[in-house]
Amino acid sequence: MNNAHALKEKALWLGFDQIGVCDAVPAPHLETYRAWLDRGFHGTMEYLERHLPLKESPQNMLPGVRSVVAVTLNYRRENRTAPGLPRIATYALGRDYHRVIRGKLKRLATWIEAEYAGAECRPCVDSAPIFDRDYARLAGLGWFGKNTCLIDSKRGSWFFIGLLLTTVQFEPDAPSVGGCGTCRRCIDACPTGAIVQHDGVWQVDARRCVSYLTIEHKGEIEPELATGIGDWTFGCDVCQDVCPFNEPRPSQPMRSAEATDPDLTKFRQWPRLEQLAVIPSEDWDRTSQGSPIRRAGLEGIRRNARINLHNAITGSARPKPSDSR
Repeated sequence: MNNAHALKEKALWLGFDQIGVCDAVPAPHLETYRAWLDRGFHGTMEYLERHLPLKESPQNMLPGVRSVVAVTLNYRRENRTAPGLPRIATYALGRDYHRVIRGKLKRLATWIEAEYAGAECRPCVDSAPIFDRDYARLAGLGWFGKNTCLIDSKRGSWFFIGLLLTTVQFEPDAPSVGGCGTCRRCIDACPTGAIVQHDGVWQVDARRCVSYLTIEHKGEIEPELATGIGDWTFGCDVCQDVCPFNEPRPSQPMRSAEATDPDLTKFRQWPRLEQLAVIPSEDWDRTSQGSPIRRAGLEGIRRNARINLHNAITGSARPKPSDSR
């Protein structure tokens, strides 16, 4: 078993905020996830069912894997939107985080392969069929909140997760331990009531989640849920905005993602909602190039903008909790 000290130093040098290691064990929450799928909570995301066999074990992603290296990258920043402009989840304000994280993980993999003869590695971000939060928890980077986000008791939940599978056996860290106690701010604040409890486990019913509705859902959205979307055009930050672990803590300064990756500031200016609701395909293609917002698709972003405009007229658009505290 190899000491992970040098590995962790390299990861921090590459710009990651936290790093931990765990053994490449079968996915701990596989059965909970299977039950979540059986309830239909994944909505129309059929690919999640197709990926289930791959998610059973990291061995399906990298045969011979012995350790999972988990890293986090902060994306916390100010996120205020002027009336008439699209409201975008904080994580999507910059360029595609998949590229940012994958690029850093590839550099970390190159270092491992140079240091350990015969080593093999595979970088994974959240688009890979693997339980990234499960392994990040096992690696000591956070615990599951009621909103299902991974929460670091000192740093909150405003961070991306990346995994690097490797055939090198590194000394594992202790899993994270924590909990929300009696707090239910996220549950009460969710505008569509998407955070529910089943069999003693808090889960998100994606069919009601604003992030799912504005990004993954295709076609029209039923009126009740459309009202709950309010002024969110892409994604939603509500359950993180209200979380007490995300309240500013001067004693725990967080390095800005913009300082780590200057290009994250590239996508700041978006058309007004009136323009976005009818944006031509060529303008959308140019405007969304390299941005996570591209995931919603042309028809999806037009639909979301129309919903935002309607909610503004009817008074359904509501400020973020962080704006009204």
